[in-house]
Amino acid sequence: MRQFAYFVALMIMFGWLLHVGKPVLLPVLIAMIALYILSNVTDRLGAMPLIGRLPATLRRFMVLAAFTVVLVLLVLYVAETFTQVATVLPRYDSNLDALATQLGLLMHLEDEPTWATVRAATIDQFQIQSYIGPILASVRGFGGTLFLVVLYAAFFMAERARMAEKLALAIGDPGRESRTLALLARINARVGNYLSVKTVVNVVLGTISFGILLLFGIDFALFWAILIGLLNYIPYIGSMIGVLFPILLSLAQFGSFPLAAAVASALTVAQLFVAGYLEPRMMSRAFNLSPFVVLFALAFWSALWGLPGAVLAVPLTASLIIVMAEIDATRPVAIMLSATGKV
Repeated sequence: MRQFAYFVALMIMFGWLLHVGKPVLLPVLIAMIALYILSNVTDRLGAMPLIGRLPATLRRFMVLAAFTVVLVLLVLYVAETFTQVATVLPRYDSNLDALATQLGLLMHLEDEPTWATVRAATIDQFQIQSYIGPILASVRGFGGTLFLVVLYAAFFMAERARMAEKLALAIGDPGRESRTLALLARINARVGNYLSVKTVVNVVLGTISFGILLLFGIDFALFWAILIGLLNYIPYIGSMIGVLFPILLSLAQFGSFPLAAAVASALTVAQLFVAGYLEPRMMSRAFNLSPFVVLFALAFWSALWGLPGAVLAVPLTASLIIVMAEIDATRPVAIMLSATGKV
């Protein structure tokens, strides 16, 4: 009983430290996840005919520079998109009024209380323009976090090249050193493959969604496609939330329920193709979490860190279980947390 109390107290303390240390820990964890993806890309470049002849240090620098440029462009584009949204929102007012009137008539709200009264008490109370400023401030703050991510990732990549040498000096025993290096190699390979494949899947989903939104003429198609790809990191609910935003925008932009239904159908088909066909074949055994574990991880990290925690929940949990599966002492726990028992 005393050991259980100690364990509960330790978990509470651990959760409190994670919550308080969010400003420091979040950039570090994002940088560590980015490091796996960047290292995987660097290794794949090493297998290419021409680029593979370049020194490994130069390849790492090229990958890190490309990663930095992509992040900077992403932050700038998101900030610019929110600014444009504030300018085009008044253009949607007439379409929203027409849709609201149609919906009110369908619900027989033409009598007292009139639909105009209901709309004034609900929709008109919600001023989207007033949220643009705080959102832009959050984006700029997130830009500062991304700067730390790039900085940490650069130092991690530099340290990674000397990690084997330092580990050999720390262990001292050649036999233990070889076993430890082999274990770390297996862990890095599985975690790196999972994160790389998941990123590729999300890029494919974002690209397909961008084509669909562009075909229907949805405003800010690239922004919604990026959002759909990023939210796909969040299990179960992420894809639904990502699709919901462009559907609502299509209603406001065109004022047509059939067109919005067509957009919803096309985006849903894309989601089903990626989630039901593409992702299982590309993921193989890298993603093997119990649905309960996924939901618990989503609730846990979301409660601690909000939306960033929700995005990082599955990568962090999957990485942890992969690490536990490679260690004999914790392998039974990893088997219990997996979906099929095969880890």
